[in-house]
Amino acid sequence: MRFNPEWRQQYQDKLTTADKAVAQIRRGQRVFIGSGAAEPQALVTALAARADYLADNQLIHIRSLGVSPPYTESRYSDRFRYNTFFIGESVRGAVAAGRADYTPIFLSEVPALFKSGRAPVDVALIQVTPPDEHGYCSFGVSVDIVKSASEAARLLVAEVNPRMPRTLGDSFIHINQIDQLVENETPIHEYHQTPADDVARRIGCHISELVEDGSTLQMGIGTIPDSVLDQLSQHRDLGVHTEMLSDGIIHLIETGVVNGIRKTIHRGKVVTSFALGSQRLYDFIDDNPLFEFYPEDYVNDPYIIGRNPRMVAINAALEVDLTGQVCSDSLGAYFYSGIGGQVDFIRGAARSEGGKPIIALPSTAVVEGKRISRIVSMLKPGSGVVTSRGDVHFVVTEFGAVDLHGKSIRERALGLIHIAHPDFRDDLMQAARERRFVYPDQIVVPGVGREELEALESYFVAENGVKAHYRPIEPTDEPLIQELFYRCSERTIYLRFFTYIKAMPHSRAQQFIDVDYDDRLALVATVHEGEREVIIGVGRYSRDPATNYADCAFMVRDDWQDKGVGRYMIERLMEVARRQGITGFTADVLTENTRMMHVFHLSAPGPIQSRIVEGSYHLSFALQPPDEDQPGV
Repeated sequence: MRFNPEWRQQYQDKLTTADKAVAQIRRGQRVFIGSGAAEPQALVTALAARADYLADNQLIHIRSLGVSPPYTESRYSDRFRYNTFFIGESVRGAVAAGRADYTPIFLSEVPALFKSGRAPVDVALIQVTPPDEHGYCSFGVSVDIVKSASEAARLLVAEVNPRMPRTLGDSFIHINQIDQLVENETPIHEYHQTPADDVARRIGCHISELVEDGSTLQMGIGTIPDSVLDQLSQHRDLGVHTEMLSDGIIHLIETGVVNGIRKTIHRGKVVTSFALGSQRLYDFIDDNPLFEFYPEDYVNDPYIIGRNPRMVAINAALEVDLTGQVCSDSLGAYFYSGIGGQVDFIRGAARSEGGKPIIALPSTAVVEGKRISRIVSMLKPGSGVVTSRGDVHFVVTEFGAVDLHGKSIRERALGLIHIAHPDFRDDLMQAARERRFVYPDQIVVPGVGREELEALESYFVAENGVKAHYRPIEPTDEPLIQELFYRCSERTIYLRFFTYIKAMPHSRAQQFIDVDYDDRLALVATVHEGEREVIIGVGRYSRDPATNYADCAFMVRDDWQDKGVGRYMIERLMEVARRQGITGFTADVLTENTRMMHVFHLSAPGPIQSRIVEGSYHLSFALQPPDEDQPGV
């Protein structure tokens, strides 16, 4: 397209008032209204005022940040029919009452509706910046679907606002392409997030542990994404490729945590589609070359997303059932929000090398004054599945994170039950038993996910140079315990169990994960073999309330023996036991098990009492070191 260099005169010729501009809209026409914070306020007000002259006009929108839009009121039902691709708070009541429509669709596919004519746009009402010296206006904080709608519209009316930030990227339209211009200087809509509570903070902490240095982030809006960003201050070289930006990103950019230098596409740039936040955010992105804004069919394209290595996509949910189905747009049959970009980014992150698609949600919600679980045995009748069982990967609540990808229904149910709120775990397990998802005798471990258990985690660099992760055992470790058993030699099994055990069925393996994390505790040492976490050692103690001593035992996989793994395990168990007020340890060791005897003698803080009982040493030692004037052993 050739642009008239005399655009300044054209600008003056196209200037009009909001009332005159919307007067060109005819009955029955489809009218697109600019998105989010870029909603053209003067044009929207003028459109509502002209309602008496209109009829059966469909208004196409994605999200309104204003107070309930006037055209969704019941008195306009015969005039306007509002149709949204994402239900915001201001129009939720109108959709529920049947006065407005909701069109569920992947956000990446909306521009194609306009381009193909499947969703024709007769008139587009948008908001832009004043033109630059070449006659180009920026779409500002909302490029998203606005650019595509503008290019498809038969009549394009732009509200020119000098307060709109000038954003860069594929974010421009020339004056020649705009039919009518309305000048209006008014603050653009702001979105202020409520402060994060403890639940959001804990979810953010769990997610931050999944983020590696050099990752590229996608996050939505809300207390959970902001809590994740708050936890990333010690990370390095993070990038951003996200459909939307909020205030939480500013600090990470200013401190150098987000620099994008490890991105392989748009290296060094923050790529986004729209921004929702405070004036501080809008000032920060104004004419800032660090940010590049693109339409949704580019930003949300799973192929483009997947080109970013270690892509971490963080999205919210309303409910997740025990099979991994994710409901994000409805509360039962009541439409609540929208599909948005969730599936786009979940699938894009799944394609990324080292990517991590994450669904995050608090474990409970309050509905009509009653607390309910958001991990459910079955989705409510009428609920829509946004992210399918086949697409789901990580699910995170304040009680932990579980990776469902490639896992059986039994493994999924077990993992999800133990990141649900403890008050609902027994009911969820009973439902899982009734549906034959888990073993009939499957136990619930009440203490899983307690925040204080995080202090029990540690790392140890073994003598072969590999870092092992030591953590409390979890219910989902049952198959890993079985794998550990079958990868140990018969002799290692014999030395640990005092007999030649040939099998480790569920009934026996479940005993290992049956702990209360106080009197009965088990720690596992894990490493990664490829992308899999495997257990290379397990240690446990069980307190005798009569003596306040705890019986202790451990086992290390053969190929990891003599590398310090067992000794560190015993030292960690002793450290944890001291915190729990346990006086000492006892242990039974076969007389031929010289390795284990050696570990105990190296690790014990003081004298070890021992006696032989039926071919094994019965050891006993206090956990507190002896006084300086007391002889040691």
